[in-house]
Amino acid sequence: MHSSAVFLIEFGAIILGLGLLGRFAGRFQFSPIPLYLLAGLAFGEGGLLPLGASEEFVAIGAEIGVILLLLMLGLEYTASDLVSNLKTQYPAGLVDAALNAVPGAVMALLLGWGPVAAVVLAGVTWISSSGVIAKVLGDLGRLGNRETPVILSILVLEDLSMAVYLPIVTALLAGAGLAAGSATLAIALGVAGLVLLLAVRYGRHISRFVSSDDPEKLLLVVLGLTLVVAGLAQQLQVSAAVGAFLVGIALSGEVAEGAHNLLAPLRDLFAAVFFVFFGLHTDPASIPPVLLPALALAVVTACTKIATGYWAAKRAGVSVKGRWRAGGTLVARGEFSIVIAGLAVTAGIEPSLGPLATAYVLILVIVGPLTARYTEPLATRVTRWRTGRSAAAVPAGPEGGEVPAESATDAAADPAYDAVDGRDVLGRS
Repeated sequence: MHSSAVFLIEFGAIILGLGLLGRFAGRFQFSPIPLYLLAGLAFGEGGLLPLGASEEFVAIGAEIGVILLLLMLGLEYTASDLVSNLKTQYPAGLVDAALNAVPGAVMALLLGWGPVAAVVLAGVTWISSSGVIAKVLGDLGRLGNRETPVILSILVLEDLSMAVYLPIVTALLAGAGLAAGSATLAIALGVAGLVLLLAVRYGRHISRFVSSDDPEKLLLVVLGLTLVVAGLAQQLQVSAAVGAFLVGIALSGEVAEGAHNLLAPLRDLFAAVFFVFFGLHTDPASIPPVLLPALALAVVTACTKIATGYWAAKRAGVSVKGRWRAGGTLVARGEFSIVIAGLAVTAGIEPSLGPLATAYVLILVIVGPLTARYTEPLATRVTRWRTGRSAAAVPAGPEGGEVPAESATDAAADPAYDAVDGRDVLGRS
């Protein structure tokens, strides 16, 4: 059969399968991300029916998917929103790095992999998946929630931290000297700062340049500008996702709204391709030998991410329910973790690091959408159960009545409590 015909059949089958999986997940009000990943596992390396002709196109589509996910998330906020959130949330970024990088470094040292591998695995466990989390927020309809700016701030801090972290890791893996490593780091920091400055200070001019009454022209200009900036950012050792996100926040007003409406279908298509691509490049046979340490690391860092999100949201004055949602949403790991592990695998520092990182990310990229959805309801049930036990243990008052008790946790457990704006249906704070 002609190669182009094979490509069309394979890629068409992928898209059709994704559509059916999405409908299945939607029927049960469940995020389709885990299903997309499992489909990739089934048809990837070592799977049931490995793909061939369409693999290169799927890889390109996956990169575009991550870029569109971050662009669409950036369109939700203005440059002033970003600066305000970063000023208030930078302590949360420090807590995030400390709580989530340390377990990875400790695991590498316990396995006897050495300090360089410890730095690499620390990055794998530290960085949440911006792509997965952006998709989950959209699927669950939480982009307007009060905790979402907190989540966004942490993700942006993590992404921007990659401008510092990746050059350091690259220098360590290559055994570069102090001068070469410092030069690479300086270039990365300069580029990241310049892009952020342009986005914040000249966002209105960019919006005016992009603006068009013709939907076709608006789509072409916004998509082209995003891909160019993302490519330049990646070429200069800055994350392509950061570049796409900054383009999104640089656009505001009617331009942002129009671009959002035009790009939403493309975002959904290429985001689904990204998750399938991740599964395609995971060999199921490499997972069992490292499953136990990967599972242990996943449990620990899921808890530390939840703690990070809870603490950051509490610091921002978000309601108790919103704090749990923020923590649960941050659990997923994905594209950055794979990039970091890939650098180490290419350098050949530790043969087992790649499979462990793959198993770890696969666990949390499946568990992440589940924790995003169910952490808050589970925490609410536990709170009600504990409150009920406490009430049952309270002795009767002097007149035979119960001793009244009311607290913030009671309000948080109240079914009438509105998770979006922090008030219940009666208007209570």
